[in-house]
Amino acid sequence: MKNAALIGCFAFALILPIYVHADVYSVKDYGAIGDGRQSDQQAIQKAIDECARQGGGEILLPAGDYLSGELHLRSRVTLHLTAGATLWAGTNPADYAQGGRGRLLTADGADHIAVVGQGTIHGQGVADYGSRWGVPEAPSFRTGILLFEDCRHVAIRDVTILYSDSWTVHLKKCENVTIDGITILNNIRRLNSDGIDPNSCRNVHISNCRITAGDDCIVLKTTEEEACENIVVTNCTLETTTTAIKLGTESRGDFRDIHFSNCTIKNTRTGIGFFMKDGSLMERVTFSNISIETPRQHPYPMDVYPIFMDIEKRRAETPIGKIRDVIFQNIQIHSGSGILIQGMPESLIENLTLQNISLRAEWADDYSNRKKAVGGRRTYRDDRDVKYARLPSFLTLAHIDGLLVDNVQVAADSAAFQNPNRCAIQGWDARHGTLRCIGMNSPSDAAIRLHNSHDLLLCNSRVAEGTKRFLEVSGDKTRNIVLTGNNLRNAEQSILRHEEVSPAAIQEEIEK
Repeated sequence: MKNAALIGCFAFALILPIYVHADVYSVKDYGAIGDGRQSDQQAIQKAIDECARQGGGEILLPAGDYLSGELHLRSRVTLHLTAGATLWAGTNPADYAQGGRGRLLTADGADHIAVVGQGTIHGQGVADYGSRWGVPEAPSFRTGILLFEDCRHVAIRDVTILYSDSWTVHLKKCENVTIDGITILNNIRRLNSDGIDPNSCRNVHISNCRITAGDDCIVLKTTEEEACENIVVTNCTLETTTTAIKLGTESRGDFRDIHFSNCTIKNTRTGIGFFMKDGSLMERVTFSNISIETPRQHPYPMDVYPIFMDIEKRRAETPIGKIRDVIFQNIQIHSGSGILIQGMPESLIENLTLQNISLRAEWADDYSNRKKAVGGRRTYRDDRDVKYARLPSFLTLAHIDGLLVDNVQVAADSAAFQNPNRCAIQGWDARHGTLRCIGMNSPSDAAIRLHNSHDLLLCNSRVAEGTKRFLEVSGDKTRNIVLTGNNLRNAEQSILRHEEVSPAAIQEEIEK
């Protein structure tokens, strides 16, 4: 015990001087006024530079309103906004290095930098912007809040960010990043005001955040060939008119080892979106314990999706990418639209798992003009823009190789099934998989539809009373479909087989 106590005292002695002698630089001591009218940019930057010259420390913003243009953080500098302190992004382009698109806080090649505290950062991007809101003309000058490039050991904690005019937190080729407990509240009707954008980053942890954004809330990108990898996001609440959790559209580098959990998505057009446009690979991605709610009313109702996944080419010459090893587990959905997951005939999505999915539809979004979500600029198009999006289904799976659909329950008002008559699952070129424990609470023409699909096991499922048929199969490439252990007593007919499908393509064991 004596040795343990000595070790503890020794450890404390090592840690204590670092804390006690950490230098604190109040911006007031460098001439900052904090009245919200005069610019404090030079005073704050002077404090940062002096702190860096002295080996690092904390830049303190006491309570007050600090107006500033672009500020450059240096290595081993922490910017601390105390409760009652607000840092305002100035609106004069001359105060920013990039002319028409400025950033309030920047760092390049720095290490051990942080933005912390109970204070607020205000971007002044308050007004609506975007054609869907009737304001198509872009502002001549826009500012984002933060751009860190090639930085290591980054922390952003507890601060509140309001009304960013462009991307709020942009991390480009950064490593070892922690973002915890921050609040981002942008104008939900202001285009391009993304929440958090890790771009070709590694080892990023995002937790306990609340984000309302006028564009994507948390979006992983690879605008260059460097990978975006080892990303963990948990315990976040997200709301936007575009996509809450997004991979892409910029996908020039790989995405791997990415995990989202314990998140709430509300009032959002696309809850989770994969937008593979520029080639490369997305792999080892998981989503667990997530609730998703899409809006009943939206300016673009034709592309509302709780979950969306797509592989396409941005341009005719763009290489085709790949998505594989993706798991959705314990997902609760409240929406009038269904899930759409589609690969390409040239690039099937590989090893996809959807397990414990609950979808409640109390209304029916119109599919007649439905099209796939696009999520970014492109010039190449094919028939998959609408081909699968308009299929009457709550879960549409196209061009999938290696599939597990386990315990998918659809609870819908009868109108949602009948407008038009929607099945629970539509498989189109779905291969090598299992559909297990599929349930619906309302009758329909078919519970499951399969087209040109093969090597599938359908088991342990049930249908509602009045269902016309459990399974409808079509396509001359359909083969090796096995049904076993299903409770089909409520179905008028177990299988509808179109004439081009061989009788030998289906093996059925009906539980009586």
